[in-house]
Amino acid sequence: MKRWYLFPFSIVYDGVTTTRNLLYSVGLKKSVKFQTPIINVGNLSVGGSGKSPMVMYLAELLSKHYRTGVLSRGYGRLTKGYGITNYESNYKTVGDEAMQLFERFKNKFVIGVCEDRVEGAKKMISEMDLSVLLLDDAFQHRSIKAGFNILMTDYHDPYFKDYLLPAGNLRESRNGAKRAQIIMVSKCPDDLTDEKKQYFVSRIKPKNGQKVFFSSINYDENIYGKHQTIPDNNLAYYDVLLITGIANPNPMIKHLSKFSNRVKHLKFRDHHSFTEKDIKNILSEYKKMGDYKMILTTEKDFVRLKTYDQLRDIIFYWPINVTIDKKAEFDQCILDYIRKK
Repeated sequence: MKRWYLFPFSIVYDGVTTTRNLLYSVGLKKSVKFQTPIINVGNLSVGGSGKSPMVMYLAELLSKHYRTGVLSRGYGRLTKGYGITNYESNYKTVGDEAMQLFERFKNKFVIGVCEDRVEGAKKMISEMDLSVLLLDDAFQHRSIKAGFNILMTDYHDPYFKDYLLPAGNLRESRNGAKRAQIIMVSKCPDDLTDEKKQYFVSRIKPKNGQKVFFSSINYDENIYGKHQTIPDNNLAYYDVLLITGIANPNPMIKHLSKFSNRVKHLKFRDHHSFTEKDIKNILSEYKKMGDYKMILTTEKDFVRLKTYDQLRDIIFYWPINVTIDKKAEFDQCILDYIRKK
């Protein structure tokens, strides 16, 4: 939703962000360049654009070949500074996104957090002996000069149709897309046609050497709880209390509707810090449901909600993965960059 009445403020915001980018581009503000290959996954807009599934995909791909690390800010944690995620960590110490990565992959790759990306990158690369580092959501953090940038844009809300904050949702102007080596159109429908792909490419207008790929989000065939794994087609038998604390829960709601029409949705803001009052409200809604019922949430929300004793045994999460059109070509682009470095 565009907020046209705030457009004058967007003009001011444009001036500030454009000046900042120009200072980095001409070298008046310093960008630190590393010998180690660094891949940055980010976007131009606020809110969800599929960054987390893409980071998971890349980390899993690269960790098969290289000593890989993922660095994020650790949004929502109660700690400060640099840290490495381990078996003693929780969402309060490293943030929900880092904890989600660790819960799924454990020690397949290194997961670090630091609000100062330069400091975090230096420490991770040297202390963890990394061959490649992934930066999560650092497209606007130009204090690090990443060697390879992947810009995510939501199929349903592409950056070329959006406007700068506060009238729209863009963090910087559309020209920022020129810094990316790959532009990934995310959350595409399964029936995406070649004509629609061509429309997106024509609107993106990739520069020489810049590539456009398309990807979709796929839900796991099972949902997972502490004691039980349930096939997704069994959801038809349940009353489902859906809990979301993500930027855009609509894709999950739409997918869930294929399996169950007995759904009650409690929506919270992205990275919501659940309170005891929230938990009481969740349990109250849960008790109102029939005998055959469950609480279902996202993988990211699960790492927070499962810490409450009242929910631990009755809550399930639904993992998602990314499927990339022209996967082999995309993988080759990533691996070629690492090999050249």
